[in-house]
Amino acid sequence: MQSYIDLAEKNGVTLYDEGICQLCGANTNHGVHECVEIFSLGFQLIDYSKPENHIYRFLSVDAHTLQHPEIHGRWNNHFHLTRQHLIFEYKIFWNYNLSPKLSDHLNIYKADNSNEFLAPPEVLKRGSVTTTDIRDNATNELECQTMIEKWGQAVYQSWSQYHELVDKIAQKFIDKNKGRLPTKK
Repeated sequence: MQSYIDLAEKNGVTLYDEGICQLCGANTNHGVHECVEIFSLGFQLIDYSKPENHIYRFLSVDAHTLQHPEIHGRWNNHFHLTRQHLIFEYKIFWNYNLSPKLSDHLNIYKADNSNEFLAPPEVLKRGSVTTTDIRDNATNELECQTMIEKWGQAVYQSWSQYHELVDKIAQKFIDKNKGRLPTKK
């Protein structure tokens, strides 16, 4: 498995070791490396052992990945933006069983759209909330949950030029899984 550093190099991006995160603008001292570390440590104020909190893990993974597409594979943008779309627009209450289904669905989609590429928004313009905002400002579980949801929404909106495209993918996914997708009440 390639590291994020390898993927950045493959994508022609030099990662800086100092300053703010060059991709999302997080207020770090050690650039994207610190941003990845903060994300990897997770947000400890949330008890992820509770199934109702799993959604915050998905929202943070999607937000971080879409703010840093240069350190991920090309089709990650489709997956994470489609998942955000399903969560935010269709009110799907995402769970761990749905991710492999979406991945399989996208593999079928890729076969017919192999040249499609979702060009990311400009660096530093991929949502106004970052990992350091959550780390530095959330003081309890509820605040952390609220900030992660705002983070996800901000990143999702920054990719708005592709909402129509991922809606088509999402609708086919919903049709294929009719009656088996949990929704928020």
